[in-house]
Amino acid sequence: MASINCKNGRLYVDFRWQGRRRREYTALEDTEPNRKRLGKLAKSIERDINAGRFDYAKYFPESASRHGNPQRTSIPARQSVATGYPSPVDTPSLKRFYVQWSEEMAPTWRQTYRESVTTVFETHVFPFFGGDRGVGDIRKEDIHAFRAHLAKGSPVRKRELSPSTINRTLKILRMMFDEAADRFQFRSPFVGVKLLKERKTQVDPFSLDEVSLILKHVRADFRNYFTVRFFTGLRSGEAHGLKWKHVDFPRSQILVRETYVDGRTEYTKNDGSQREVDMSRRVREALLDQRKATGQGAYVFTNAAGQPIDNRNLTKRIWSPLLRYLDIPYRRPYTMRHTAATLWLAAGESPEWIARQLGHTSTEMLFKTYSRYIPNATRQDGSAFENLIDERFGGES
Repeated sequence: MASINCKNGRLYVDFRWQGRRRREYTALEDTEPNRKRLGKLAKSIERDINAGRFDYAKYFPESASRHGNPQRTSIPARQSVATGYPSPVDTPSLKRFYVQWSEEMAPTWRQTYRESVTTVFETHVFPFFGGDRGVGDIRKEDIHAFRAHLAKGSPVRKRELSPSTINRTLKILRMMFDEAADRFQFRSPFVGVKLLKERKTQVDPFSLDEVSLILKHVRADFRNYFTVRFFTGLRSGEAHGLKWKHVDFPRSQILVRETYVDGRTEYTKNDGSQREVDMSRRVREALLDQRKATGQGAYVFTNAAGQPIDNRNLTKRIWSPLLRYLDIPYRRPYTMRHTAATLWLAAGESPEWIARQLGHTSTEMLFKTYSRYIPNATRQDGSAFENLIDERFGGES
């Protein structure tokens, strides 16, 4: 029996024909008048199917060809004003659908990700495609042209965009088109579109001597902060958002539960980032000392006003001047996380334990990012195999 259902706030007709389930989506909102309107259509469809005279092209001319209706060939497809190509369905404009889609998805996104999505569309998508073009009128060749356009650089910052930035932009746009294609039953223009090849991540961690220099010469009120950063692998936002209620001294663990980004305390990067980081003796001593200074407040590390540390301010006023003073090649503060990982590896710690400390769900990322630092720690350099052969053959050549 034909029925009326709703998906993402829009009504669709659900029925069976020729032994298969059919769903025809509309742009009608889920209101009582619209349900009554489609209800009459559903009854008519059911009546014609039972009488053996159902004509798909009569009811759904834009979809009939997908269902093998013999009368579909006599009905011309709607021509897109923007491209001149046949358009699969009558779809809303790109901007209208983006607004609807982003509002629907907003509750599932972190604030920082919502801002990233807005930036992608306002900075790149709308200036290139325009906002009035039908979302179903955009084709694969348009996506290819957009990808090539991004590769030429940012129109705002006047600089080249990295492959990872371009891919991030394409992934966000693809999400929207995948939803539109599913909702309005047309082929997504992203089918067959490849992302750019990204360069392998190269890390340049600090040596233990450099770490010692930094901790020796940093301002006294930031020594505890840098000790924790260098020896726990916390991300910047995780360290800045760390609260005393998440420091478990009895178990000697830091409970990573929140992150501080752009003036807001939020949920961590992902579920895998929710973790317990074991305190080493130096980290425990640094936190006990820090508690004397900020233990009366909520946050562990704060500025003079008692607010969480701002990463940009830290980089500009503390980090960069210190590296210049010590004549240490510049690396961004995030490199302290890489340094912790490589120091653990050099000490021979278990890769599985290190991955848990960093918030990785497996060792895959660890081996991928720090592969060149692993042989000396795990002897995965061929020497074990060579020793086995020598033992068996007596070192014969």
